[in-house]
Amino acid sequence: MTKFLLWVILLIICWPLALLALIVYPFVWLLLLPFRLIGITVKSVFELIEAIIKFPIRLLRGPSAIK
Repeated sequence: MTKFLLWVILLIICWPLALLALIVYPFVWLLLLPFRLIGITVKSVFELIEAIIKFPIRLLRGPSAIK
């Protein structure tokens, strides 16, 4: 009986938090979306710079090193 009462109390306490999370999560995702796009852009720029720097080395290695 005690476990059932604890479960009912937990259900009463937690369902508002669960509903709040369901409502707030999309807004948080939308707020963080620009930062994700900036992160993707910065990562791409660094990969491009790395490819530009390593390109002469790849050319000097010759065709046998490229697989």
